[in-house]
Amino acid sequence: MTSRHVLILGGTGDARQLAERLAERGDLRVTLSLAGRTTAPLAQAGEVRVGGFGGVEGLTRYLREERIDTLVDATHPFAARMSQNAVAAAQITGVPLIVLARPQWEKVPGDRWIEASDIPDAARLVGDERKTVFLAIGRQELVPFAACPQHRYIVRSVDAVDAALLDAEYILARGPFGEADERELFVRHGVDIVVAKNSGGDATYGKIAAARALGIPVVMVRRPQPSGAAGVGSIAEVIAALDHVLILPAERGE
Repeated sequence: MTSRHVLILGGTGDARQLAERLAERGDLRVTLSLAGRTTAPLAQAGEVRVGGFGGVEGLTRYLREERIDTLVDATHPFAARMSQNAVAAAQITGVPLIVLARPQWEKVPGDRWIEASDIPDAARLVGDERKTVFLAIGRQELVPFAACPQHRYIVRSVDAVDAALLDAEYILARGPFGEADERELFVRHGVDIVVAKNSGGDATYGKIAAARALGIPVVMVRRPQPSGAAGVGSIAEVIAALDHVLILPAERGE
């Protein structure tokens, strides 16, 4: 019997862990798709494809040509365009779609959050007075901060940054980062304010906990509007949903 083919739209630690768990089973063909924005991604399990699909049309063609049985969207919560394309392609092809919707962080006592609608809004909300700003937003969204040259920036990214800021220090590092390490970094660099996306999950929460412990405000960028597809909140739930949709209706008693 031919193995069922699962396509995982990845680029996150969750997607990598999901691919590992599915590949270990031996009863599935697993393809993990990466956008290619990271020059040296970690080793991945299963088959790996790198690069965009070419919008809804390209993804639809890929699902058909590769005979994908189930599509899993495990992209970053801020990868809104890819998630919308996944919904559209799944509807066109009839391929079942499972969305890993990582729960977002919730404000707790002690947090000093300043809510921002998007990255340009976050740059504005940092304020006019000079500050040392820790940017934890990825290397591709720094341009709005170039319009605020009065600040000193600490930028951490996996890959080298192309768009340089006037007064900045660049740190190349790959997470996860624990709270203690983040506290030490903030103190060492004299960080006055943190800018972060509400990504959710444990891997990058250390900076949020560290900011709370040190009384540092966080400009928290809200997530984009959801794609409209129902989601599950954990890798275990993705696997359970996957097992359900791959079982023939007769076996499910339908």
